[in-house]
Formats: sequence, structure tokens, C-alpha cells
Amino acid sequence: MAITALHAAATGLRALSTDIDVIANNLANSETTAFKGSRVNFEDLFYQTLKQPGTDGSTGQIAPSGIAVGLGTRIGNTEIDMSQGSMQNTNNPLDIGIQGPGFFRVKVLSTLGDGTAYSRNGAFYVNADNELVLGVGDGYQLVPPVTIPTGVTNITISQDGNITGLKAGAEAPTTIGQIKISQFVNPQGLSQLGGSLFQETAASGPPIESIPGDQGSGQLLQNFLEASNVDPVNELVNLIKTQRAFELNSQSIQTADQALETVANLRRS
Repeated sequence: MAITALHAAATGLRALSTDIDVIANNLANSETTAFKGSRVNFEDLFYQTLKQPGTDGSTGQIAPSGIAVGLGTRIGNTEIDMSQGSMQNTNNPLDIGIQGPGFFRVKVLSTLGDGTAYSRNGAFYVNADNELVLGVGDGYQLVPPVTIPTGVTNITISQDGNITGLKAGAEAPTTIGQIKISQFVNPQGLSQLGGSLFQETAASGPPIESIPGDQGSGQLLQNFLEASNVDPVNELVNLIKTQRAFELNSQSIQTADQALETVANLRRS
């Protein structure tokens, strides 16, 4: 049975090592705009059944329980925490936060899936073509595209995504664009691309595009950006717990090794 303990503890070390990697990434991105932390979900492996529950005992009674020895653990999945991060005021009129569920849809390289990705990072800029682009990577164009004419001032973005501005020589603001956001039935099923970008998968389901505030989607907040939803204190606590569990699995390997050494010494005596 010491051999089983060795292999079971080894699976624990492998799984906990990955857990430490995930926690480290969460902590590294605790200040990344709109970052969503992840957690590792574990599941137990198969069991070696030495006695089935419900079998007949020597006295003719049915055994109320059996004997089963687990063979370790493995990582079932890593789950994205899609909870809302806090909103931070930036006083930048092109910074937009989503209060509630939803993502901005942006255009990425055509080699990445269908050429579109989704982000909750609302740090937008105006590029050389007057297009509204996300200020990460190479500047990903918003979909559907929004063009801010040259010379427009007093840009206002309403909670439902309507963009108005005061054109040169005009006395009243006019509508210059509409921002839409996308939702997913299972946002945890999105694929993480890095750069605050997610991509649709079969698990997430297709995007549901709507005007902000419709169909249960979030509303937009101008002059705000969503902060990372990582709580450094909780992550440090999880890191300590994981480290202790790692040490206990290491101790299990040492104990199993000592048991095998004892058996080997008995054979030599």
C-alpha cells in the first residue's frame, strides 16, 4: 500500500503545483484593469475497491460499508471568477466601465477564431482614422465601429451607450455613435487570450449583443474603469493553505518511502 501512497501524493504535488501557478498569476494581475481571477477546482481519482459495500458478511449480515482506497487527485478545471471589480474614477471621457454583466466586442487578428474577441477593459482611445479602439495591444477596433469626428468636444457617453458630442460650430450636441455590449450564457466557458481579451467557445455559447441595460446586460459608466477583482489578501491566504498542503503531500511521500525502506530491511534480515 505504500506504493499507492507514493503515487497518490505525487498526484497531489502535481495538482497543487498548478494551483500555486494560478494563484501567482492572480496576484501578478491584482492591478490589471478589468482582470478576472481564476481558481482551481480539484476532483478525486478512481478508487481501488477492496470490499464492496452491501456484501454479505461472515454472519450473514449485509456490510453497511466497504473498503476503498483513493488513488489521488487531479485538476478538474480552472474557473474564471466573473464577479464585478470595483469602479475607479479616471476623469477620462473615453474610459468606460461596465456596471453589470457584459463585454465590449473588439476586432482582433483574423487568425484568432472568427477575428473578434471580448473584453471588459474600457480604456478606449481614438486612432489615426478617428476610430474608437481599445488601448491594449495594437489597439483593437470596437465592433460595431464608432468614429469620433475631428474637432468634436464635450463627448458624453450615456448609460445605454449613446455617444454624443459637440461638433465645431454647432450649438447643440449630436449623436455620433452607439456602443453595444455582448453577453454569454456561460461566460466561464470563454477562452482567455491574454491582454484582457476573451474569445467565444462552444462552452460559452454564442454572443448575445444588445444595447447596454437591455436583456439583463450591464450599463456603461463614463470616466470609470473596472479594477481587477482579485483580492490580494484572500489570494495570500490561499497561497499559504496551498503551500501547507504541498508540504503535507511531500511528507506523505517521505512517510511512504520510510515504510518501503522498513519492508526492504525486513527482507534483508
